[in-house]
Amino acid sequence: MKKFVINDNDSGQRVDKFVSKALPELPKSMMYRLIRKKDIKINGKRCEISTRLNAGDILTVYVKDEVAAEKNHDMSFLEHPSELSIVFEDENVIIVNKPLGLDSHSNGSPMTDTLIDRIKHYLYDKKEYLPENESSFAPALCSRLDRNTCGLVTAAKTAAALRDINEAIRNGNVHKIYHCVTAAPLPKKEDIITAYHKKDESRNLVKISDSPEDGFKPIKTGYKVLASKGPLSLVEVTLFTGRTHQIRAHLAHIGAPILGDGKYGISAVNKRFGVFRQALCAYELRFELPEASSFRYLNELKITADTPEFEKKFF
Repeated sequence: MKKFVINDNDSGQRVDKFVSKALPELPKSMMYRLIRKKDIKINGKRCEISTRLNAGDILTVYVKDEVAAEKNHDMSFLEHPSELSIVFEDENVIIVNKPLGLDSHSNGSPMTDTLIDRIKHYLYDKKEYLPENESSFAPALCSRLDRNTCGLVTAAKTAAALRDINEAIRNGNVHKIYHCVTAAPLPKKEDIITAYHKKDESRNLVKISDSPEDGFKPIKTGYKVLASKGPLSLVEVTLFTGRTHQIRAHLAHIGAPILGDGKYGISAVNKRFGVFRQALCAYELRFELPEASSFRYLNELKITADTPEFEKKFF
């Protein structure tokens, strides 16, 4: 028999979602059978697959211990640094300035230093994240950046914040503004451009088309030239959609690739200026959460990153 006391981070989940996380070794077919046979109960009473959990509930799973091992808490994040450049933090979220060259998530190797592991280590040291007290939740990034893109990343410290902010991102209520340096002039000083986007998974490369094609999804990107110097332009970019490599591929498609970009850029210009990582920074973050959200206080914030090194160097 397994017994779980539902905490705030577990609440709001469906029974089947919680059990899948808390008992990852339990086959799903067996879990559904246990629910049908009334061998999974909340506060001693039968429940349905779709029943939502509340904080303080006691969920009991009547199954042999050897059949369903409890979640094994991964503590490998303690092997990585806890140093962070924190831009904003409260009890719900932490917004950090990710440095150039740091992965957001693991690339599969437990030895890889990542932003999310640094955040977990930092919160563990503060005793705000204690894995042994969590059955189904761990701090998580609400957004991510490529390894060679620096700038603002938001992480949720609670399950409620993760749900609300992720929903806001899906609904277009979190606005991300980037600064970049392009290796060639833009067609206009300011514009909102549209196209169609498709990712080649095998090559981790994006294709852009001006017209609809099979497998391509629409994208929308806004840009504004802030300054120019020779062939280089300092550009503010607003994402209206958030596809893989969207800024890099879309700007390259209109003839103004990002300086230092090895995938979509101009090798000769990159070499001339000695820049071999894309000059791209997630510079500003604005929230527009709905009135019903408990986290709408974030709407009052205007959060900016430190001025990126490439901007200081060239402009």
